Amino acid sequence: TRILDPHHPSTLTARHNLANAYKTAGRLEEAIALFEQNLEDHTHILGPAHPGTLTARNNLASAYHDAGRLDEAIPLFDQTLEDRTRILGPRHPNTLTSRNNLAIAYHNAGRLDEAIPLLEQTLEDSTRILGPRHPNTLTSRNNLAIAYQATGRLEEAIALFEQNLEDRTRTLGPAHPVTLTARNNLAGAYRAAGRIEDAEKLFRTP
Repeated sequence: TRILDPHHPSTLTARHNLANAYKTAGRLEEAIALFEQNLEDHTHILGPAHPGTLTARNNLASAYHDAGRLDEAIPLFDQTLEDRTRILGPRHPNTLTSRNNLAIAYHNAGRLDEAIPLLEQTLEDSTRILGPRHPNTLTSRNNLAIAYQATGRLEEAIALFEQNLEDRTRTLGPAHPVTLTARNNLAGAYRAAGRIEDAEKLFRTP
């Protein structure tokens, strides 16, 4: 920063990298301060609708979300989704990511009625654009299943969890940590639905 202008692109990149390192280390307040500065600078230099500004806004929203500051995260996720939809189109991968981010924030804020339609749309678009077994599609399916389960829609949740376990097993193998998580999610849904024997079979699966 002493050698380059504080608004130089290389300075913004360095600040972004440091903010990500702080976030990864759990030093969220320090990360947030840097992400806030980066968003301010990107907006001033590049404009509010530039792709770099949208990324900076998404990064700040994610840090707010991780810090439990959902009231601050949700408006930023919402604005980013609106801008990416307008600029990139509703089915661009970055738009799908923004829609998923907003949905997860709604879910964590207890606003499931708003989260579920976004998750349903994201799964539909991911399946069509990326394919039914793409990792992002599997993540979208899992997120929707969790939301269905949280609202008592257990049969719909179970169908999605079953498909995810099948696809994770096929693509990653039965012993992969992500596959084990998928199996645990399905077992939990079986148990919630009173299907104790089915749940126990999964828990006993080596």
